[in-house]
Amino acid sequence: MADEPIPTNPRRRAFAPLAWGLARTITAPARLATATGAASLGAAARHAFAQTGPGRWRPTRNVDYLVPAGPGAALDAAARTLKDLIERQQSLGAPIVVSNRPGGAGTVAINALLTRPGDGHALTTYTHSMLNHALIGDTSVTWRDLTPIAVLFEEAITVAVKADSPIADARDLVARLKADPAALPIGVATAVGNHIHAAIALPLRAAGVDVSRLTIVPFKSSAESMTALMGGHIAIVSASAPNVPTPLAAGRIRVLATASGQRLGGTLSGVPTWRELGVDAVYASVQGVLGTRGLPAEAVAFWEGALRTLSESDEWRQFLVRQHWRPHFLGATEMRRFLDTEAEVARGVLRSIGLLR
Repeated sequence: MADEPIPTNPRRRAFAPLAWGLARTITAPARLATATGAASLGAAARHAFAQTGPGRWRPTRNVDYLVPAGPGAALDAAARTLKDLIERQQSLGAPIVVSNRPGGAGTVAINALLTRPGDGHALTTYTHSMLNHALIGDTSVTWRDLTPIAVLFEEAITVAVKADSPIADARDLVARLKADPAALPIGVATAVGNHIHAAIALPLRAAGVDVSRLTIVPFKSSAESMTALMGGHIAIVSASAPNVPTPLAAGRIRVLATASGQRLGGTLSGVPTWRELGVDAVYASVQGVLGTRGLPAEAVAFWEGALRTLSESDEWRQFLVRQHWRPHFLGATEMRRFLDTEAEVARGVLRSIGLLR
């Protein structure tokens, strides 16, 4: 059982929903490394790349893959599957070492990368939280301070309650929160204002709930928030789809709705979308991979190629099906354009609801 978290102030500003078709969001860190230190690290990295020859860069030592969430989270599962498949597909001579760096809405992981400019042996997961938090002013560093490598897939977010919850269904949930928005603690991972938070704030706002008054309780991972739900410490969980099937099959939770544009498959095929319930709201986020600041083109090319090969493999596609994720591959150049577009859309939405600082 996870430790019971300290709830945020019930009157604390809830993340105003960033919704647009398939909305996407993400958070970033603060600037680290002095100019002198960054320059020396960058020079050393460039020297190492030069020794391998133009366009022929490959990892020569352990690769650190930093996951901005705790063990057992959907982010963690994706990173560890990615690690296993790339190690085999690329015949890497050194392992990819996955380590969990939860905290600060992803800033802990990103700050670690900022100390290693130009180093192709350090990667992290991109989540839409990085975009949200930079725009609302929670961090001074954006994805532009790192190197986009690839987008891998879209993920769906669900809303669940404990199996014996008095909340009958999604319509009942809306009615209760309209009457008292702060009454029901809602668990999200990994931070207030991220994509998990947005995915529940958006439909609730569309249904007429004052989302600025929601009681939001952040956890290090959706695995932890789900444990807290089943333990009766919170009333509702907003969680990505991979965290739902096991407790659902065990009869420990009920899933009220999904923010995706269409119903999910498999064991979640019976879960209605918010639109089916009469709430005009659709939300999905993406996951991808980022490299360090100033990553040489040779290293970008290697990792982009490795991730493209990964995305085309049957093993990876089967993994996505099990996780209820939809394939959505974009290479480095496409990813940069995609994030530029998403940032502009998010900026307009945040401005319209008064959260753009």
